[in-house]
Amino acid sequence: MKFVLTGDSDCPIARIALGYGESVRTESGSMVYSRNVEISGGLNTKKKGLGGVFSAIGRSITSGESMFITTATGTGDNGEIAVAPPIPGKIMELKIDGAHQYRLNTGAFLACDESVDYTMVNQGITKALFGNTGGLFVMEMNGTGSVLVSAFGDILALTVTPDAPLTVDNEHVVAWDAELDYHIEVASGMFGFTTGEGLVNSFTGSGHVYIQTRNLANLAQAMHPYLPTASN
Repeated sequence: MKFVLTGDSDCPIARIALGYGESVRTESGSMVYSRNVEISGGLNTKKKGLGGVFSAIGRSITSGESMFITTATGTGDNGEIAVAPPIPGKIMELKIDGAHQYRLNTGAFLACDESVDYTMVNQGITKALFGNTGGLFVMEMNGTGSVLVSAFGDILALTVTPDAPLTVDNEHVVAWDAELDYHIEVASGMFGFTTGEGLVNSFTGSGHVYIQTRNLANLAQAMHPYLPTASN
């Protein structure tokens, strides 16, 4: 993928260059502008007909991802599409190949090469109900190429080794190496009542976990006292 990030570091956009016939897939609703590009939308599934409709609906319900996905295809040698996430924060490229595959948290996906595909991996009913990492299924990227992910705040890469496991607050997880094992648990006390911490992801194995420096749940809690109510 040929792209540049423009704008300030807090609110960048990704400007993706497309030659004739080159395509990228982008998150539905993420386009800022385009030129010399044909935009087509479709259901977020490879299945056809009514089965495809139900597949896309099921994927949206079980994973938290959009029912639709947008494909941008260059109609000339100087095609361009600019995309941006809905929240302020960093945009980062992850390289996908045979040795590097990643799982993405809900809302992290922004765009990917046409040569990059994904499957929805069942993470188990316990993790789905007990945590918030994409519902019953999480998105696992595979193939070869680039995927752009976004976050609230900055993105940091943390290393996990067999002798140095990692515990991350659930709301700060963006992506992780598909080879890592993880489980979701209460940080301490009764759902963190004694410490203020809630659910955490504990990662083991060898690989990297990408985290965001802010989370929307904390922002929503901080803003709640200042929001208008029916009484005022």
